[in-house]
Amino acid sequence: MWLMAVSWSLCLLLGWASKREEQPAQSSAEPEELVIVIQSQKNSFHARRGQQRKEEILQEAANLGQGLPVVLLLHELSYYEGSWSVLPVLPLLSAIYGDSASWFLFIEEETTVVLPVLLKVLKRYPVQEEWFLGRGLHDNKPSIIHHYAFFEDPSYFGYPDPAAGWALSAPLYRRLAERIQYENLKSDFTIDLTHEIALFIWEEGRGPALTTVPEFCTETRDNCATTFTTYLPNCGDPVSKNNLFVAVKTCEKFHSVRVPVVKSTWEKDAAHLEYYSDVTDASIPTIDLGVPNTERGHCGKTFAIMRRFLSQAVPKVDWLLIVDDDTLISLPRLRHLLRCYDPEEAVSLGERYGYGLMQNGYSYTTGGGGIVLSRTAVSSLLSSGCSCYSDDAPDDMVLGRCFTSIGVPITHSPLFHQAQPDDYSGTRIGPQHSISFHKHWGIDPVAVYRKWFKDSHLRDEL
Repeated sequence: MWLMAVSWSLCLLLGWASKREEQPAQSSAEPEELVIVIQSQKNSFHARRGQQRKEEILQEAANLGQGLPVVLLLHELSYYEGSWSVLPVLPLLSAIYGDSASWFLFIEEETTVVLPVLLKVLKRYPVQEEWFLGRGLHDNKPSIIHHYAFFEDPSYFGYPDPAAGWALSAPLYRRLAERIQYENLKSDFTIDLTHEIALFIWEEGRGPALTTVPEFCTETRDNCATTFTTYLPNCGDPVSKNNLFVAVKTCEKFHSVRVPVVKSTWEKDAAHLEYYSDVTDASIPTIDLGVPNTERGHCGKTFAIMRRFLSQAVPKVDWLLIVDDDTLISLPRLRHLLRCYDPEEAVSLGERYGYGLMQNGYSYTTGGGGIVLSRTAVSSLLSSGCSCYSDDAPDDMVLGRCFTSIGVPITHSPLFHQAQPDDYSGTRIGPQHSISFHKHWGIDPVAVYRKWFKDSHLRDEL
């Protein structure tokens, strides 16, 4: 395993409960004992934002005159694409900083750290004990994105809001770093990062549960140690609607059920949109790409869409959006977000999942929430020769594997959602100005669209 390349030794710690009893309670939180990890990304826009956040934190620390924390950009720690899932890099972090750091704090690129308040907060917690701190979230109902964990009482289990940041004390991150080297994760898939990290730390009750800290904030108020701006930054005027091509995947059995929902909600916001089906239906209209419909993945259809996108059959534009016929999406918000990205760069954008990340796996943009590709990315992928191993292979996973093989990072935005709104904590998605949701079963999709995307009609007609 690639983790074994890190050469270091660490004494196996005793269980967290017994450790609390055996050692005297001491508190310590000096700036130089703090390691702040900014969960940055390799895409140029995100790398710049991460660097700006790092400089802001170090400048604030310098103004305090009390010593400097260590501030790291996650995407620079390792060349491994799966480092974003945090657990794979814990041994490396512990090897380098394990003897000097009392706390590790993980934050988003848009999370602001109020260093004096943070240091004061951390001093409340005895440094020799295992602590997992953050702004607590919980599920309101059993959620598919959490594999229906704690279905009897979803509110029982807490996990941190990544926007507010979350912290690990030294004894805890050292033990986790040791554990991750010999213990396999229960699932090959990484879907909701902080929930899965919380499960790993909790260890079915043998480890610490999340301690909710009121000073870990997402909205600015008095006495916050962290605050958050937005996942939808203002990078200027939205990308022109004429510079976005939308490909909707459908099939004959959903022509009368799902396509009318698209037409009655978000189709009107698209300048260039085509429906791709297994039959030609002039009333919609649909285009038959010559790929039979499949019950599972749609890799053959997706690759045919990408080839058509680069052909003379459609307008030449910078951006391609591929969605399912049961995806609800705000195109005005998407165009607002796309202004932050360079279309000359190979960009694969959406909700990022991971497969086998502890075993040199790969990341991918999950298809239901929408896959956004720059023309450069599509061209790079198709020219690489990477292809489907079968027409019914999972298209999103194959794309992720292909992009990983040619060095194109999967760029994550939590504004895209593979599931329905109720599958996410309301306090987490409420202020995000979501871009997409997926799956029509058991809901009124038009009502969901009106509730979540009603303000998206404050759109320009670029």
